[in-house]
Amino acid sequence: MLRTIWWFMFFFGYMIYHLPSIKKMKKAESSFSVEEHDRMIHQKPKIWARRLVEITGTEVEVIGEHKLPDGPVLFVSNHQGNFDVPLLIGFIEKPFGFISKVEVKKIPFIPTWMEAMNCVFIDRKDRRKAVQSIRDGIATLKKGHSLVIFPEGTRSKGNEMGEFKKGGLRLATDSKVPVVPITINGSYIIMEESKFGFQAANVRITIHDPIFLPQEEKIDGNALGMEIKEIIRESL
Repeated sequence: MLRTIWWFMFFFGYMIYHLPSIKKMKKAESSFSVEEHDRMIHQKPKIWARRLVEITGTEVEVIGEHKLPDGPVLFVSNHQGNFDVPLLIGFIEKPFGFISKVEVKKIPFIPTWMEAMNCVFIDRKDRRKAVQSIRDGIATLKKGHSLVIFPEGTRSKGNEMGEFKKGGLRLATDSKVPVVPITINGSYIIMEESKFGFQAANVRITIHDPIFLPQEEKIDGNALGMEIKEIIRESL
């Protein structure tokens, strides 16, 4: 009970306290290279996310981080639970933003942080807006920022993976940045299997070999999606 209360206090307290510095760093974007600015802007979110996981007592193992290439990538991950976002932000060194559902904008303070991290919001109820969000994501990747997508679209709450939504993979096929599959194993135990609040878990994050896409050829998005899904599933 006390741990859960402390978790929520830290969740909003840290975010509110560092909001001015996040805004200040965002305004300084033009003064640095893309890579330098992304590293700077992600320092506070990384500390915040890592601490949120640590408060639950969860142990995290990251495998394969040495495989990450330089430059922008599209991370494609399975989606087991609500803690997947802080797990990835807190325990993967490479800075990135997320393709996030637009409903997150209703949560106080979070949108300001996410916009600074170059996250892209998608309205799945409005096809025209959703298509524009994908275009915005492609532009973000081409500018040199990395992104994460959860192609299942919703939490699986276990080790069984849902169907991949095809639209998100246009981010890869149109931008031609390397695709890095990620397997998250055990995150659903922290919250989705807890009767109240949170519970400790052992989470493994596996970073797989990057998939380098041909620059001059048309890419079959369906085939790419099946390949990525099988790579992720093998480590569950």
